[in-house]
Amino acid sequence: MDQPWYMSMKRTNVYADPEDLAIIKEAAKRRGVSEAEIIRQGIHLAAMANRVWDEPLFSRTFTGTGRTATKDEVRDAVADAVRREIDSGTAA
Repeated sequence: MDQPWYMSMKRTNVYADPEDLAIIKEAAKRRGVSEAEIIRQGIHLAAMANRVWDEPLFSRTFTGTGRTATKDEVRDAVADAVRREIDSGTAA
């Protein structure tokens, strides 16, 4: 979740456990980013995990056999869908 340089942000203060701050410092060093970036990413993940959406994640219903598809059936269905996209010229 890299923030563009022009995106406005608001400053806030939070209290954190020293152990958490040590983990953040270590992660930032390992990834080559600022500690603030690690914290911003954590805030974003927490915000998204607690967001209430206006519509359900799966708003469509699908007809089927009523049983869970096997791994091979899923693989074949995905492969068929990719082939259809390629044949229709809509593949990315």
